[in-house]
Amino acid sequence: MRKAPKDVAAKLTTILNAWKTLQPAKTFGGMTYDQFVAKIQPSFDHRKTIADLQLDLIGAQDRRDDADKISLKAAALVVNGVKGDPTEGDNSVLYEAMGYIRKSARKTGLTHKTKSD
Repeated sequence: MRKAPKDVAAKLTTILNAWKTLQPAKTFGGMTYDQFVAKIQPSFDHRKTIADLQLDLIGAQDRRDDADKISLKAAALVVNGVKGDPTEGDNSVLYEAMGYIRKSARKTGLTHKTKSD
């Protein structure tokens, strides 16, 4: 069964701390403490890269959201311009093509409810 990355990091950190604290001069598995640190360092380097990328992603998403606010305001101006244009208006094909419901296609909201006994 594959271990979760968080569990692997915790295990490696525990091994490093125990070895350094209790037997720093002793060799295990054919490696000194420093050789072991060098061997497992890529695991920690990649974790740092992932953490940095996640922060970059959050920043990029925030910048996108800020840009979207500006873009939606510009889009509202365009749509309102189409609605206010005397040759187009809110009943035009262009208005509908922009994703809106033409005035003539809207429901009136009037309902005829039947009385139930």
